[in-house]
Amino acid sequence: MTVTDERTGLTAKAAPLPEPSRFSWLRPAFWAPLLAVLALLGLLWQWGAGKLPYLLPPLQEVGRTLTAQPAYYVDNALVTLGEAVAGLATGFAAACTLAVLTSELPLLRRAVMPIAVVLNVTPLVAVAPALVVAFGFGPLPKILIAALICFFPILINTATGLRSVPREVLQVYRTMDAGRVELLWHVRVPHALPFLFAALRIVFPLSIVGAVVAEMSASGSARGLGTAIAVASSMNQLPVVYASIAVLAVMGVLLLTLVTFVERRVLHWHDGADD
Repeated sequence: MTVTDERTGLTAKAAPLPEPSRFSWLRPAFWAPLLAVLALLGLLWQWGAGKLPYLLPPLQEVGRTLTAQPAYYVDNALVTLGEAVAGLATGFAAACTLAVLTSELPLLRRAVMPIAVVLNVTPLVAVAPALVVAFGFGPLPKILIAALICFFPILINTATGLRSVPREVLQVYRTMDAGRVELLWHVRVPHALPFLFAALRIVFPLSIVGAVVAEMSASGSARGLGTAIAVASSMNQLPVVYASIAVLAVMGVLLLTLVTFVERRVLHWHDGADD
């Protein structure tokens, strides 16, 4: 790659930009700041546990709770994860389908988007009992709550990406007699993928939140980390509460890591793929 100075007319060969290393996470500059922050938070937690024992249990008690009953947390985590993934898949399919339809049909967009906004601002805690009445005490109400919490971010981001293709690009394809399906598949969908993955970064961990909220607010739940938190809170078992929260945090981090990994593989051509 060469760079030309407009004032002098001289050209020079620009140095190539350094490519990010696959093993950059092994460098101390990558993980040392995180460890420092975690150590500081741990010290603050222990100090708070000494001052407010009725609010924060010592970390060693939380650790003993996790190691004493690992099967209990694993079983409940798998239940919550199954509800979250099923809800995420349902919300993803519905949101992407509706985003495509609204991007191609402006009349449908003007009719549907206000309803989607109303659903987005409706408190899910208020919706959960109604879903239990309608669909029973099984996993379906939890899946629907997780789907609703994931639906709106995917819909808005995907619809924005599908409609934000530069007009000049669309005109070029139209001069080549490209039809709507070809424009959608070869132009709009690739252009929307960065927007879609930005939404997935949000909703992958958020699906866990939706499943937990549904378990805690929907009566009749027997399993799941949300139920474990609700039962332990009613019995003032703080170590169990915080151990369950720790497991949920790990699940959220793993889901976020997964979607980031997939994003970098799918969007290797995009400028922001390595951010």
